[in-house]
Amino acid sequence: MLHTVPTPAPVEHPDVLRIIGPYARWGKRLVDIVGSALLIAVLSPLLATTALCVRLSLGNGVLFRQMRVGRYGAPFDVVKFRSMGHDRRADQQPFEGTDRRNTHKTTDDPRHTRLGRIIRKWSLDELPQLFNVFRGEMSLVGPRPEILEVAQRYDIVDHPRHLVRPGITGLWQVSSERSDLLHENIHIDIDYVERVTLWGDLKILLRTGGAVLRGTGA
Repeated sequence: MLHTVPTPAPVEHPDVLRIIGPYARWGKRLVDIVGSALLIAVLSPLLATTALCVRLSLGNGVLFRQMRVGRYGAPFDVVKFRSMGHDRRADQQPFEGTDRRNTHKTTDDPRHTRLGRIIRKWSLDELPQLFNVFRGEMSLVGPRPEILEVAQRYDIVDHPRHLVRPGITGLWQVSSERSDLLHENIHIDIDYVERVTLWGDLKILLRTGGAVLRGTGA
């Protein structure tokens, strides 16, 4: 169950001129296309190996799809490798911990399989999102793609955080001041949206790479 959290005050839309510069207008998408294509090619053995392990461990249904909020509030299906067993509601085993719909990275959810915990620790479950990036639904860097149900519940589908494509990684993931609850991170998303630059994206990607190598990736 989602915690009851007061809805934050509306955030003013940032100055469009600060968002739509040469990089934000076309350079960022070019980086996404080239970057995702190269990463898919280079990581194809890892993608194939992870998919095989998930198939052997969990059976049919290697990929997990979930409706998320994209640019300008348009919904899309985010794609990940499965890391969970059956839905806890299917076998009526209640989960007393913090729900992942609030935190995104719960470590004590009993639905996670042993393999699932491993691939989540090293962020391998996120790799299929490279195809979301290549298709233009996501970016390599951007605000975390929020679950549609949660965004609708808190009335943030049209929030300024969605003026840019959501990212596989982003400022929230590498921020030292982040918190688990969605509403406590809105200011981090706005900080990113107001300052979309190539150098900023590269710094986020480098910091994300370090977190992944340490096994602490968000």
